[in-house]
Amino acid sequence: MATGNLASVVVAVDGSEESMNALRWALGNLRLRPDGELVVLHVQPPPNIAAGLNPAPIPFGGPSGVEVPAFTQAIEAHQRRITQAILEHAFKICSEKNLEVKTEVIVGDPKEKICEATANRNADLLVMGCRAIGPLQRMFLGSVSNYCINHVGCPVVVIKGT
Repeated sequence: MATGNLASVVVAVDGSEESMNALRWALGNLRLRPDGELVVLHVQPPPNIAAGLNPAPIPFGGPSGVEVPAFTQAIEAHQRRITQAILEHAFKICSEKNLEVKTEVIVGDPKEKICEATANRNADLLVMGCRAIGPLQRMFLGSVSNYCINHVGCPVVVIKGT
């Protein structure tokens, strides 16, 4: 599927092997214009999820609604370490092909943020992985790839997992 007319390709990675296989597929099968860019996109969970994980209020008349900043900061620091590990793995895959890529990290709901980033970059193609989740799980959690297929304004290539 090599083409030389692609100016911007976004590859969404989330740390799963399926998303890394999607990156490998893009590197091995797509050819960008000389001025084109390949963007590795990672969406971190929103910080309000981490803030919502604060411990319960102290019982027996203790203060309630007290935020534990150290706990929240530890969660956010852990999220940053996960993101760094994901991007390092993606860079390793890209370095095997001697290709320079751009990276973008966005915080928020992956479904919405992938679509927004793809639109903001006026991408010609979105490439992403798809985990093989069951129908019940898909019904309750939704499928990020399915959402993106139906809401992004460019073609989408989904590399399915096993």
